[in-house]
Amino acid sequence: MTDTSVEPELGRVRRGRDARTARRRSKTRSWLPELERRIPWVDLLSDNQVQVVHDASMDVVEEVGVEFRCDDALALWRDAGATVDGDRVRLDREHLMALIGTAPSSYTMVARDPAHTVTVGNGKTIFTPSYGAPYVLGLDGTRRPGTLEDFKNFTKLNHLSPALHMSGGVVCEPMDVPVPKRHLYMTDSLLRYSSKPFMGSVTSKERAEDSLHMAGIVFGQEFVRDTTVMTCLANGNTPLVWDKTMLDSVRVFAAANQATLFSPFVLGGASTPASTVGAVIQVNIEALTGVAFSQLVRAGAPALYGQWVSTVSMKTGAPQAGTPEICHMNLLTAQMARHYGLPSRCSGSCSSSKMVDAQAGYEAARNMYGALMAGTNFILSTTGYLESAMCQSYAKWVLDSEQLEMMYRLGSGVSFDDLDEVLDTMREVPPGGHHLGTAHTLANFQTAFSMPEMMNSDNYEQWLAEGGQSAEERATVRCREMLDEYEEPSLPENVSRELDEFVARRDAELPDLVT
Repeated sequence: MTDTSVEPELGRVRRGRDARTARRRSKTRSWLPELERRIPWVDLLSDNQVQVVHDASMDVVEEVGVEFRCDDALALWRDAGATVDGDRVRLDREHLMALIGTAPSSYTMVARDPAHTVTVGNGKTIFTPSYGAPYVLGLDGTRRPGTLEDFKNFTKLNHLSPALHMSGGVVCEPMDVPVPKRHLYMTDSLLRYSSKPFMGSVTSKERAEDSLHMAGIVFGQEFVRDTTVMTCLANGNTPLVWDKTMLDSVRVFAAANQATLFSPFVLGGASTPASTVGAVIQVNIEALTGVAFSQLVRAGAPALYGQWVSTVSMKTGAPQAGTPEICHMNLLTAQMARHYGLPSRCSGSCSSSKMVDAQAGYEAARNMYGALMAGTNFILSTTGYLESAMCQSYAKWVLDSEQLEMMYRLGSGVSFDDLDEVLDTMREVPPGGHHLGTAHTLANFQTAFSMPEMMNSDNYEQWLAEGGQSAEERATVRCREMLDEYEEPSLPENVSRELDEFVARRDAELPDLVT
């Protein structure tokens, strides 16, 4: 049957792909709340194995210690009674666990639009955008350095995605903006082009303070000194180092009750032992000591047990995404986080592929499925990643974004709510009949089963008649449509003006080059 619809603006009948596009443009936009998991997570370790990982981690903390390369951080540790030798901090396991015990098991991120406020932890999962790629694979298929325009575009796309719960952080590096000033324009874009929660800048104490002040312009300065409106990423330097840059930012954000995501940057076999369990033990040490430090700054400040893990090819030394071992690490770290009563983070749709191809799809799907089964609370980097986080693709973003809706549906489990109606309609249809015309089918066919638009299920002839497009080609078309459809969420004029004035003032004060 021919698919038809009427486009009121033009007063003419639209058919096929045009009809579907028209429907998309006319539909009311909606967003998905945090995923309330209704499927069990996978506990890969036995209780005894969890204890083995814990005990081994505590042994290393007590015997080897962790370096905190920041004088202010070392002073906090000394005051807390830890053993400090140069930059090396050692503390006994009871002391470490007591600090961990003051971190909340969940927290709420307040958005400027209350509809986007989310809870992290408490058995819930949120999907968040990619982070940190310096290169972009554009809609024309050209790989190039990211720009501020790309950053704005991805922020708009993140805002539009039903299953993304944050606008992001460094969704791509705007390489056309001087490094000392990038944070100003990124934070401004995140606050202006989306009303979802966002991530602050962590690349210096001053940049963290600017992020906090800009959030205060939008939410109120007093409000952001106690109320969590952002989650900030602190990457550890594996093995066993927390550096001054990250620690300075942690002090700014934790003191203001903003959430900090402690995420060791792990290259399995290079910065960790060539062992899945060994890598997890090291992640455990680094994540826990980071969380503990945040509690020295402010007891009760929200903190996540996180990681970014990749294995290293022993043939080339290059990071690999989507390996089975990464899935294992995601499962193990999420289980360890639950053991300590902390919300957890891992990465999602990462791929080592250089293009939007089968490899990219396989690796992204394996990573996302593993993260979902792990029961991870905060899944970062769920959209667009190629080249093991070096490149952000517009087309892959569209494909990944739709897959997030599928993952959300998977994690939501199954419903028995309409079982009576189901049994009634089964009684109506005789053996050998069909359900296509029943009242139940007509009432539920649009919602009962997922119907992804980017995954073509037409027969061959229909697919060919409509252009024979690949998934990447369909995604490219859809991306342009989304950017055309985007409407900027309203921001009070006085707030917009104050943001403009702050960015202009700080831009004038800051140098163009890092000194």
